Amino acid sequence: MSDSDTDGKKTLGLRGSRPGQVKQSFSHGRTKNVVVETKRKRVVVPKGGAGKDTGEPRGAKSAGGDPARRPAGITDAEMDRRLKAVQAAKAREAEEERARADEERRREEERQRRREEIEAKEREERAREEALKAKEEEEERRKREADEAARREQEAPKAASEPVAEAPAPDKPQAKAPSGPRKTDRDRPEREGKGKGKGDGGGGRRAGKLTLNEALSGDGGRQRSLAAMKRKQERARQKAMGQSAPREKVVRDVQIPDTIVVSELANRMAERVADVVKALMKNGMMLTQNQSIDAETAELVVEEFGHKPVRVSDADVEQVIEQVEDDPDALQPRPPIITIMGHVDHGKTSLLDAIRKANVVSGEAGGITQHIGAYQVQSDSGATLTFLDTPGHAAFTSMRARGANVTDIVVLVVAADDSVMPQTIEAINHAKAAEVPMIVAINKCDKPEADPDKVRTELLQHEVIVEKLSGDVQDVEVSAISGEGLDELLEAIALQAEILELKANPDRAAMGAVIEAKLDVGRGPVATVLVEHGTLRRGDIFVVGEQWGKVRALINDRGERVEEAGPSVPVEVLGLNGTPEAGDVLNVVETEAQAREIAEYRQEAAKDKRAAAGAATTLEQLMAQAKQDESVAELPVVVKADVQGSAEAIVQALEKIGNDEVRVRVIHHGVGAITESDIGLAEASGTPVIGFNVRANAPARRAANQKGVEIRYYSVIYDLVDDIKAAASGLLSNEVREKYIGYAEIREVFKVSGVGKVAGCLVTEGIARRSAGVRLLREDVVVHEGTLKTLKRFKDEVKEVISGQECGMAFDHYEDIRPGDVIEIFEREEVERTLK
Repeated sequence: MSDSDTDGKKTLGLRGSRPGQVKQSFSHGRTKNVVVETKRKRVVVPKGGAGKDTGEPRGAKSAGGDPARRPAGITDAEMDRRLKAVQAAKAREAEEERARADEERRREEERQRRREEIEAKEREERAREEALKAKEEEEERRKREADEAARREQEAPKAASEPVAEAPAPDKPQAKAPSGPRKTDRDRPEREGKGKGKGDGGGGRRAGKLTLNEALSGDGGRQRSLAAMKRKQERARQKAMGQSAPREKVVRDVQIPDTIVVSELANRMAERVADVVKALMKNGMMLTQNQSIDAETAELVVEEFGHKPVRVSDADVEQVIEQVEDDPDALQPRPPIITIMGHVDHGKTSLLDAIRKANVVSGEAGGITQHIGAYQVQSDSGATLTFLDTPGHAAFTSMRARGANVTDIVVLVVAADDSVMPQTIEAINHAKAAEVPMIVAINKCDKPEADPDKVRTELLQHEVIVEKLSGDVQDVEVSAISGEGLDELLEAIALQAEILELKANPDRAAMGAVIEAKLDVGRGPVATVLVEHGTLRRGDIFVVGEQWGKVRALINDRGERVEEAGPSVPVEVLGLNGTPEAGDVLNVVETEAQAREIAEYRQEAAKDKRAAAGAATTLEQLMAQAKQDESVAELPVVVKADVQGSAEAIVQALEKIGNDEVRVRVIHHGVGAITESDIGLAEASGTPVIGFNVRANAPARRAANQKGVEIRYYSVIYDLVDDIKAAASGLLSNEVREKYIGYAEIREVFKVSGVGKVAGCLVTEGIARRSAGVRLLREDVVVHEGTLKTLKRFKDEVKEVISGQECGMAFDHYEDIRPGDVIEIFEREEVERTLK
């Protein structure tokens, strides 16, 4: 610093330092002198003779013995410790230096070894290439000699006349021989240069170990794959062995589904994608590797490449479901499956209750069976019987058909006081279609008005001949109330089952039919399954229709949990991922993947089928359908039921309601409680929600109140169908009927100023009214239809004229009236129509 800056004070400095000044320059010509002190390093120099004889470090003795040279406050012991620490540090440094030198030497040796390995490999590669080159040249020379010899043989006649032209020929190989090695020598540096330019080994294998850093950093270039390296080695080996001929083509069996992507087809043929695309282009198909082709095109391409096409279908996923014939030795007797069928209210469920000694009818709404029930009964003889109780109402046709298809014996219940009815005839037809034996149970024989013989006689009309009328169909008179004839009925069933010799194999994968399905609030989707073959166990993986699942629990008809269910045993199955359709077949498969794949395929197939059914083939058909729908009024509804069979029956019944002018359209039907999404759908469509044996949950009720959606609850299918029929009838336009009230004959025509032509008429029949409609008939042909402008008797305007009186009539906007014409007077009335 300058003197002005210090103000006469002594400069602060360091002891043992050398002061100096540095001039600093700033902007605008300002400068400043700064004092800089350089501290000198203090060097402790021990006495010359210290440590010579004792081997101690130099200065140790002098420092310890000379208090003047020792730092202040340091004792002899402290000084010894410090000197020992310095000595140990120096020893460590020397040891580390030696270790570093050894490591460097090892690395140098490793690098040298690697260099030698690389050079040895390069020498081997060069030697191999030279050998291959020499072999190629030898083959080329032999080929040339063979060609030359052949040419000489061909030119033999010319050679006799021109010997001079033949002489230089043998010298040609000798003239070219020296150029071969020179060309090889000339090419060798170029090859080496190319190889070194690509990295270690160029296209060859990498030398040394591959570290993590090398793999992550890399040179940025593409590395050859292991397969490429193997192919290169194979080609080099074949070349060295003289196998230069092309390999024989491998013919593969190529599986071709309904549609396949071009790249996948190339992969299955083990051909280059570019070659497959080129082949398609030759056939006039400009496609990329990511586009799909149909099975026929793929088959042509596969054959063009010399492979064998094997057509497969997406449906092949279902081949995992075993359709095996059971070994006769493995078959064991099974209980018979008996389906009780008949008309509604003929006592089917009451009869089954009497056999089971239970009461199911009281649990059914209105005393009508609206579900298909499956029960097992032990007879007095110890035989086990499986009963299916089907509804008798007209809406449950599909349920009865399902019951007939899975059954062994049909018990046809006919009331003795009601005889044969429509659903009785339908049940007879179902039994005949399923080709199952029938037993006729004539019920309600305890009633005074019962007439069993009338039932037997009426059954003859439908080709059902009972044993009492010399036929082969067993008939039993029973009463569900008094229990009369029940033992005879069970004996008849047991006899029929014995004749059928029913057997099944319990030791195979289970297969069964879904009798009923529903969505339970606490348990999820539940299916009532009747096992037909094999044994269904808890934990089995199965696929049923478009759904799949794993058996979480099995519940029998008494509500007890069981571990397995054998042939002819009805059980409730829990563990499905969705509600199946009633009538679907349940099959047990090995893995979840198979079950999921089959279910997904079936869902796609069903979706395609629905899309194909709903799609119009042409624009003209679409327009025609739209025009047809314009004149048809629709009553849309949303249906929710407790079980799948009831929902299906309701939809079928509602679709039958209507005619050419009005129809019922079910927008959505499902199983389970009415939810908020159902209310949203109903609001968007302006439809009511029909709940059959289900109720709306709390959020759905709130949404319905807010959005003004009507929810109707039903427990009897009669009431539901009647109400919908009445609502649909309200959409019908009233029928207009004409009522003829009179006739008048024109006797004379007058022309009146201000009015026009007026007909002087005589009312021959009925009455003529001013407000009625009129038609003008000329020789019994209608020439005009309209209304009257005026109706007068003498000069007075009147409302009506009775038969036998004369009057004057003038028509609105029509004056072509002639004497002799007849006027027909009629009135129109509207009549409300109802659907039948």
